[in-house]
Amino acid sequence: MPDHLQYRNAQIFRNSKTQANHPSNLCRLNTMKFFRILITLACLPALFLTANGQSKKTEPVSTVQPIGIETLLRLDLLPQIKTQVYTGAFTSYDRSGGNDDGFSGKYSFLRKEGDQLVIAEMEGPGVVTRIHMPDPQEGYMEFYLDGEKTPRISLKIKEYFDGKHLPFLAPLTGSGVGGYYSYVPISYQYSCKIMIRDCPVFTFYDFNYVKYPANTVVQTYQNPPSPEWLQKIEEAGKILNSAGTDISPYLAGPGIQPESKKIRGTAAPGKPLEIFKMNKPGRILGIKLGPASQFAGLQKDAVLNVYYEGEMLPSVTCPVADLFGYSFGEPAMKSLFAGTHDNVNYLYLPMPFGKSVRIELVQENPSGPALPVEAEIVFSRNGRKIDEGYFYCHWNRENPCTTGKPFTYLNSTGNGHVIGVSIQAQGFNPGGTTFFEGDDIVMIDGDMAIHGTGSEDSFNGGWYDVPARWEERASFPLSGCLDYKKPMGRTGGYRWLIPDTYVFRKSIDYTIEHGPEGNAESTDYTSVTYYYSTEKPSANAQLPVAAERRITAPKKVVFVPGWNVPTHTTPLQNAVIEKGSVKVGIGRVRCFTLKTTNSDVFGAHEVSFILDLPEAGKYQISVKAIQGPDMGTLQARQHDHPLGKPVDLYASETVISPILPIGTLNAVQGNNVVYFQLSGKNLSLIEIILEIIP
Repeated sequence: MPDHLQYRNAQIFRNSKTQANHPSNLCRLNTMKFFRILITLACLPALFLTANGQSKKTEPVSTVQPIGIETLLRLDLLPQIKTQVYTGAFTSYDRSGGNDDGFSGKYSFLRKEGDQLVIAEMEGPGVVTRIHMPDPQEGYMEFYLDGEKTPRISLKIKEYFDGKHLPFLAPLTGSGVGGYYSYVPISYQYSCKIMIRDCPVFTFYDFNYVKYPANTVVQTYQNPPSPEWLQKIEEAGKILNSAGTDISPYLAGPGIQPESKKIRGTAAPGKPLEIFKMNKPGRILGIKLGPASQFAGLQKDAVLNVYYEGEMLPSVTCPVADLFGYSFGEPAMKSLFAGTHDNVNYLYLPMPFGKSVRIELVQENPSGPALPVEAEIVFSRNGRKIDEGYFYCHWNRENPCTTGKPFTYLNSTGNGHVIGVSIQAQGFNPGGTTFFEGDDIVMIDGDMAIHGTGSEDSFNGGWYDVPARWEERASFPLSGCLDYKKPMGRTGGYRWLIPDTYVFRKSIDYTIEHGPEGNAESTDYTSVTYYYSTEKPSANAQLPVAAERRITAPKKVVFVPGWNVPTHTTPLQNAVIEKGSVKVGIGRVRCFTLKTTNSDVFGAHEVSFILDLPEAGKYQISVKAIQGPDMGTLQARQHDHPLGKPVDLYASETVISPILPIGTLNAVQGNNVVYFQLSGKNLSLIEIILEIIP
């Protein structure tokens, strides 16, 4: 089969990664799926049974099914079972199983039509829900809708993301942490074809889309947009700009006034603290819990549990820090739906129930401190409707991840949809994060629906370890980077799947690779998946004991000063500082180089670096440097005190040194300033290595 047809089938029909099914069989399969969905929807009441078969009290079915921009306006309908029959994506992933996810452009188009590239092609009725690119190229991107011969939309590729061109306005479009994204919905009744022109080599991209039953009426995108539609874009922008504030009015629904209840209490070790209980139909709209600072740290022994309908086991059970988007024990997220603001954690998502709900906080460490907390629960009294799922979150950790198998966000049966995911990714090889080359893969009802192009790409980012891109913590309403610390070999991200929800009828297997190829890199991954389901999920929701949830700090940290390690101070005179690659033998190596011509103002030359360490303790400091005829003597110092004996870097020929111990450091958790004093002419540092001393 020609490559472009294999690609098309893989995306449109959820083909397997290595073999395309015959189109006639796939069409027949989709038809069967459609009728199965209709039968499922007709039998919805049977889905809402307790474990003992007793029906749970529900309210009538919802009357609105949000499509397109309405998915961002009607957040009260997040629990509603979706009518879309297909969730998919066109991406530039490497269909050979390698890591060429756009680097060469080989997999970045379906086919050529004249001098244009066809990069996506969908049948309607449907909506393009998300566009992501880590490196928008020069040239034009054009949308051909409903079989038209001329494009309905034609803009320069970069103009889709700059926030200046109607209707692609911020905050529905934007960029950050190396990625460019748009959540402006492009709807079509019959078909959508996306083409690139004046761009000879197109690279990385992700286009998420949904398809609805054939009898669904979808208003094809109008150009120019109507004033009414632009007004909805503006309203959606106001909602997205509300990150960090109380968004419960958007979750309550038209004409429903949210209520709230505040509590102050203390969670004693081993004794649950009930923070909310209601024995009538309703829904939780928001949970605020503080102070956020007392849930920080390496321990994850504080757990939040939510019980529906009097059940004995919680439907939501998650360490507090992870539920609210901490990164390796530090508050990090500030998104629309969850995060930390003004030392208070917040989670705003509708959690409907039919007859009762109970929320408790548990300090599971029997020898830990009692936790004085202030909580506020925002709720309403409109109970769960027959076409709504229950809210769940699934916490998972694999330490280490299994070689040859991807890390699992969620593997479960049922009928529902995933609306968000976060991950904290810790590698075992400090000084690098190549494990984040792995792709996210979503199998829906047994078939591949999504195959991404890289881990940071799945969080609307791009280009990890590149200055001003995926290299620092940053939060946006629907996605963000939780952390990037290359010396520790750790990073993390989050994404809320609101217009681009992952809908499943029977099952979902949502995973992410660790390593460029073959899931070969050893890693420690922790994730939280937020989702709705009409049935009790089959995924194991039980948390491991607190000791197995504790953050494992790397015992070895590797800094590469020739790249992006922050410099604290440099010499005042008679010195030149360079960062770059240096030729050594037949190869080159990246170095931080200090070249001197005379003494500094106060004597010997010194340069200091800010070294961020994962935990306090005593560390052995070592360096890898260039040895040669022009190299001087190096000594590590802190607060003007030597940390060890000087190390002479002289050699008759230029070579890369072995790892050279230069002292010990009593470090604090976080930033430590270490000075490197040079006696002699030059210094070329390759690595600064710190290993904790047991």
